[in-house]
Amino acid sequence: MPRTARGKSSTKIYHIVLRGINRQNIFENDEDFTKLLQTLEVYKKKSGFEIYAYCLMSNHIHLLIKEGKEDLGLIFRRIGASYVYWYNWKYKRSGHLFQDRYKSEAVEDNEYFLTVLRYIHQNPVKAKIEKDIAKYKWSSYNEYIEKEKLCNTEFALGIFSGEKSIAVERYKKYMNEINEDKCMEICDGRYRLTDEEAKEIIRKVSKCTSATEFQKLDTKKRDSYLKKIKDKGISTRQLARLTGISRVIILKI
Repeated sequence: MPRTARGKSSTKIYHIVLRGINRQNIFENDEDFTKLLQTLEVYKKKSGFEIYAYCLMSNHIHLLIKEGKEDLGLIFRRIGASYVYWYNWKYKRSGHLFQDRYKSEAVEDNEYFLTVLRYIHQNPVKAKIEKDIAKYKWSSYNEYIEKEKLCNTEFALGIFSGEKSIAVERYKKYMNEINEDKCMEICDGRYRLTDEEAKEIIRKVSKCTSATEFQKLDTKKRDSYLKKIKDKGISTRQLARLTGISRVIILKI
């Protein structure tokens, strides 16, 4: 089954991943998550693409979309520019927020489409942020059960059954199955602490409430905090991702 990253899809359907530069957080609070969803809604209309699934995590985004009248490059330049402009204004920062270009893989058939759909919705559970995928606030899982908002749910449900009530039940069962799905990966390594536990340690040590605030600390104070935080069991990679400070800098401390 074709899964070539950045390959052209004959179906025009793609699994997309956007992540924060240096794996730093791109969402600090509910307002940020909401703004990104609003941005997707605006450009979905302008660019004519379909969204089948999404999951917004603290430092990256998963999307399952179908290309419309505009190609993926233009779509994500529009979305990225709009959200980053707003984010930089809100947090009084400048520069890039997203790491390089988006990552993509072609989705060529219904079997792999459902695999990606489940992989996206199970992200919060596999990251140990939530035990129940239905309780995670920033994914499209519940749009398939309740009311469609941003996503086209008819296509996926139609794969399960032509009768909606049966399709929904089969969808819920499939989405919650234990599996070893392997789709496009963006993170490597395993952390001893969850992101929420690590962020709480960072807040307690530095008194900073966001990655942007941490980055504005003077160098001496910042390095002192980084050393204390590292000593509490947070890995260099995780610390870089949550604070936006380069791994090179952290490794030197």
